[in-house]
Amino acid sequence: MDKLPLDLPDFQPGWVWLVGGGPGDAGLLTLYALHALRSADVLVYDALVGDDVLKLAREGCELEYAGKRGGKPSSKQADISQRLVQLAREGKKVLRLKGGDPFVFGRGGEEALALVEANIPFRVVPGISSGIGGLAYAGIPVTHRECNSAVTFLTGHNASGIVPDNINWAGLAQGSPVIVIYMAIKHLGDIAQKLIANGRSVDEPVGIVSRASTPAQEVLETTLGTCVEDVAKSGIEPPALVVVGEVVRLRSGLDWMGAIDGRVLTSDPLGVKTQSEKVASA
Repeated sequence: MDKLPLDLPDFQPGWVWLVGGGPGDAGLLTLYALHALRSADVLVYDALVGDDVLKLAREGCELEYAGKRGGKPSSKQADISQRLVQLAREGKKVLRLKGGDPFVFGRGGEEALALVEANIPFRVVPGISSGIGGLAYAGIPVTHRECNSAVTFLTGHNASGIVPDNINWAGLAQGSPVIVIYMAIKHLGDIAQKLIANGRSVDEPVGIVSRASTPAQEVLETTLGTCVEDVAKSGIEPPALVVVGEVVRLRSGLDWMGAIDGRVLTSDPLGVKTQSEKVASA
């Protein structure tokens, strides 16, 4: 393979690299991630890591699936952590590849602490979180000057598989103009109800992005009041992100992937330009 265009640290035997694989598109891997894929002896990967990413592993690298998907038979987290320790003690270069970023709802911190307890050296390679990169592929920015100067990221379920009960839903609904929710489809009705009950409008825009940044990406634009019904009608499925807020309306101007396929974009999706500004920019 071609040499990468900078000097990168050696992947030492007996080390574990916890690497973020990004939201799905292999082109969004970092150079460190690609270096790890080209160097590892064994690759332990999650369910959200795409085939195009796995194909970048060096010839002879051993691939081990350790995915966890809701409602399906899944690897237990303790077993995954112990497997990383075992492989490292065998003197292998161990790549733990996770979708998105390992420290953003990826349980990478738990695995790293297990390595610390076992005295296994490790390195963390951040990845592009789907809550940012995946939404960008859908044409939805998480911040925009005309909409928000704050954004909140949360998970749609806790370790028990239910809607988190340690969230201040009133504070969240009233204090965060944009909310990005990972793994929310299963409990979308409950989440929407909590937000509406605490002051969010039923007409607030909601975007749902399934399989973000992959060829199978789907985007549903809906509202907080109709999102559950619209999801059922559309058939859109996990893995999916849910974003609540006015930034969803920007998609009519920023859907760059749609524009490649012929969609005509608007330069004023929020309707904030004055008539004179529109004439001047024409």
